[in-house]
Amino acid sequence: MKTALWLLAIQGVLGAFDTLYYHEWRARLPARGLLAAAELKLHAYRDFLYAVLFGSLPWLAWQGLWVVLLVIVLTAEILLTMTDFVIEIQVRKELGDVYAGERVAHAVMGILYGSMLASLIPVLIEWWSQPTALVAAAAPIPELLRWSLTVMGLGVFLSGVRDLYAGLGLPHGGWPWGNASVVADKAT
Repeated sequence: MKTALWLLAIQGVLGAFDTLYYHEWRARLPARGLLAAAELKLHAYRDFLYAVLFGSLPWLAWQGLWVVLLVIVLTAEILLTMTDFVIEIQVRKELGDVYAGERVAHAVMGILYGSMLASLIPVLIEWWSQPTALVAAAAPIPELLRWSLTVMGLGVFLSGVRDLYAGLGLPHGGWPWGNASVVADKAT
């Protein structure tokens, strides 16, 4: 579990960079509102799944049949990510496509996620053999990592709320960038 959570933390740091630098600063996706709605909504749904992972794995054991729900969350993230790879091409066409560095960041995050899943499989097998319950069981990790993951969970949840709000085209959803007339800088 320790390795899985360290990999999840690295994923969280890279994901935060990807969101803040590429999605917010460079592409200014929230400012694009309904023009980027498909991508923003996918990001929001994925963020909510990550909030579950960051917020629960350091603190809870998903035992017995709860493993099935956790596997659904993990699988749904993969499906949303693969869908996002296709949708972002359409959404970013006006901007000239996804930034080169962003593609690299996405590839690295995909590798990290796969590594995290591989590290988590033995834990899932162990939890599956336990009686069905969500058990308060702090993972054997440093407290700083546990709390960092928890803060990441809150951050990714709020990011999801922001993306969903902007994706629904609600008032001031593009703040601080303005509205969809903002054109992002395409310099790499």
